[in-house]
Amino acid sequence: MSARFQELDWRQTPLGELTLRKRHDPVVGGEVHEIKLNDEFLMSSMFTVAEVELARLALAAVPRAPLDVVVGGLGLGFTAVTVLENADVGSLLIVDALGEVIEWHQQGLIPAGSVLTADARCRLVHGDFFAMLRSGHGFDPATPGRAFDAIIVDIDHSPRHLLHPGNVDFYEPEGLRRLAGLLRPGGVFALWSNDPPDDEFIATLSSVFTDVHAEIVSFPNPLQGKDSTNTVYLAKLT
Repeated sequence: MSARFQELDWRQTPLGELTLRKRHDPVVGGEVHEIKLNDEFLMSSMFTVAEVELARLALAAVPRAPLDVVVGGLGLGFTAVTVLENADVGSLLIVDALGEVIEWHQQGLIPAGSVLTADARCRLVHGDFFAMLRSGHGFDPATPGRAFDAIIVDIDHSPRHLLHPGNVDFYEPEGLRRLAGLLRPGGVFALWSNDPPDDEFIATLSSVFTDVHAEIVSFPNPLQGKDSTNTVYLAKLT
């Protein structure tokens, strides 16, 4: 295998083939870590601006301390690390359905792992975010029904482009009401999307939350030689 490309780990999971790889990218002039599920890229360290902004925008919408935060979807850890950089955060719970991704962070195969595992405020929870929400017990196995100040989600590609069709109910009014029930008054739900703002989904959010808007996040795309955009949805209970 070329020194410019390393497959750090490969696992067969219930969702398919999961691969962690590292390569030297001459375009960015450095190392790029990537996680693939079957033929789809779940995360690349080449594009992290929107993941960072997802956390920053969510926490800026809840100006109080200490903040109890949930991140649904670990990926390469950029959203979670950004949460921990905020001194107002008192606790962070990271929920991921792929135990292998959690292990990669714990083993130091992913750079963010050393930050997450060293911070006493942070706990990694192996579980299906959507199933845990449906269960009625919430996201903290140690405290069923625990409420949070911010719930930040980066799992599916968008409310319409899902990793699994079973996730669809989360983006409907009933699923969003379940989520709102785990937020404290004034709390915020933040969602990453790879697609442009979806007016229909914004209307659905507005049927549950009182303050809803979408932020477009632009970032350089060296592969295309132009800027690309992601969307961050912010929905707040007032």
